[in-house]
Amino acid sequence: MRKRILFVDDEPEILAGLRRMLRKYRHDWDMDFVESGQEALRLFDQAPYDVIITDMRMPGMDGADLLEKIARRFPSTVRIILSGYSDQEMVMRTVSVAHQYLSKPCDAETLRRVIEQAALLRATIYNSRVKEVVSGLATIPSCPSLYLQIISALKSPDTSLQTIGDIISRDVGMTAKILQLVNSAFFGLSRKITNVSQAVGILGLETIRILVLIAGVFKAFEYVRIPGFDMEQLWTHAMAVGTCAKKLATTMEKDNPAIVDASYLAGMLHDVGKFVLAAAFPESVEKAIKKAVASNKPLYESEEDLFQTTHAEVGAYLMGIWGLPDDIVTAIAFHHVPSKVGDSPPLPLLFVHAANGLSHLATTKDTPESREGEKYFDDTFLKKMEATEKLEEWKTICEDVWPQGEDNGEKQDPLCG
Repeated sequence: MRKRILFVDDEPEILAGLRRMLRKYRHDWDMDFVESGQEALRLFDQAPYDVIITDMRMPGMDGADLLEKIARRFPSTVRIILSGYSDQEMVMRTVSVAHQYLSKPCDAETLRRVIEQAALLRATIYNSRVKEVVSGLATIPSCPSLYLQIISALKSPDTSLQTIGDIISRDVGMTAKILQLVNSAFFGLSRKITNVSQAVGILGLETIRILVLIAGVFKAFEYVRIPGFDMEQLWTHAMAVGTCAKKLATTMEKDNPAIVDASYLAGMLHDVGKFVLAAAFPESVEKAIKKAVASNKPLYESEEDLFQTTHAEVGAYLMGIWGLPDDIVTAIAFHHVPSKVGDSPPLPLLFVHAANGLSHLATTKDTPESREGEKYFDDTFLKKMEATEKLEEWKTICEDVWPQGEDNGEKQDPLCG
């Protein structure tokens, strides 16, 4: 199906330039170009678009106001800011409504890549209700205890960037949002930032404080209690997989810090889709847990039956439209089934896949996830990556990562997968 894309800019010459630049894609996309937010909403009422790309500064209704209305009324639309302005206050207004930020001038290839990536990931979510919920989210639920820690730390005049970075790096929701912002065009960086402490250093404490205080940005979701769902255990699992993936990447790619950082981040975020599903569909998540237990199958297979998608796809979709690097998105999307990736799988996928499987083997007993762990490693993929013989060594490298003692096993969250 052809993608429908709407461009909004109050300057006719800008729209004319976009039309000329993108003319070569007219056989692939249905494109419309309008000069105001009001006209954009009128067209949306006639037929929603897959992607909207809007300028920020416009009379009457600016880009932030327009995207806020689109997010509320058409949550499955991918929302992108394309602007030549770098006013910090204006950018902050778009944090909760824009999926990505691009700066003018923007070449045709960059626009094509961003649009195609967003649309491709969008197409992987077959359940329309899941697609709407995920696209409509501005933030990911933040772990309550860590949320309180960062609020408390920001109130102290002695708080350092390192302290804030350490806290944020333990929180999936905050990590994702901070990296989304620092990698936006507003900061004009020539490369993607995947290190949280580095991101905090670039943003500065004042920006972090603003982000935390903006309503809805880092607000913790009020979770419905779900039998079998232990959020704190899930956070522990995310931290453990991220740490193990980082250890493996450091061992194998010590001279490539970008791969090390990406592996850690992808490990931290690999189960992010579970938070989204739990917040949006608590009753269905409970059914998925019960079905996994009853059928003696991995949880993601139950998710596939109930949602026509999995937490891996949901998490990858959200991180993809937020603009995280492709290697991280791929590692999240395929951490259960890495052999489905093409001929050149990214190394972070290998380390996250291995770390997740090692986590199951080390920390679960007598649950569907423990049986998943025993068979979890994708033998075809590991052979392809020449990693089969490395598993025992990797198990030793990560043995100090997993929970030890009396809490090992029985209390492991069955959602960790």
